[in-house]
Amino acid sequence: MGRDAGPKCKRCRREGEKLFLKGERCYTRSCAMSRRKGPPGEGSKKRRPRRSQYLLHLRAKQKVRRIYGLGERQFRNYVDQAKRRKGVTGEGLLRLLERRLDNIVYRGGLASSRSQARQMITHGHFEMNGRGINVPSALVREGDRVAVKANRRDKVKGIVEANQDRDIPNWMERNAEGMLVQVIAPPDVEQLGQTIETNLIVEFYSR
Repeated sequence: MGRDAGPKCKRCRREGEKLFLKGERCYTRSCAMSRRKGPPGEGSKKRRPRRSQYLLHLRAKQKVRRIYGLGERQFRNYVDQAKRRKGVTGEGLLRLLERRLDNIVYRGGLASSRSQARQMITHGHFEMNGRGINVPSALVREGDRVAVKANRRDKVKGIVEANQDRDIPNWMERNAEGMLVQVIAPPDVEQLGQTIETNLIVEFYSR
């Protein structure tokens, strides 16, 4: 699946808020959002036209896609899955996205960003429930344990130590010394730390 390989900071500026795509850099003064908050491009210097309803829906969708690093087809598949499940579609969508293995690795403090988590997973650094796994999109269930392989700990020790003080959601448990995280409850969408307007996303795909 093709991915947007362009500058990550421009994506944050386009959405008008930090999406935390570059790990530790996002928490420092080097972050582009701390220096240039306007959207990228020469046209951004001119007066922006009034936002249409379509644009509001589009920006809400693009924001979540960029946060989780997904392509359009893959993101739409998650929306379709959420529609087929019981309950509120928007909340179901966020729970599916939060259950992705790359997100679990990032949320658990085993990587600085989701993109770094994806790279570490595809390079075979992790195991789930004692079995090696290299699929970033694998869905983690309640009770599953994700850990760095014993023979890979020296390679990722510095990354894990740099993130071990980061707070983790209350639906996860972390063993920093064991380089392990466990999902102990369904994802709590109230703990995302970012404002996501899921109703606009569902309406976008209902047109």
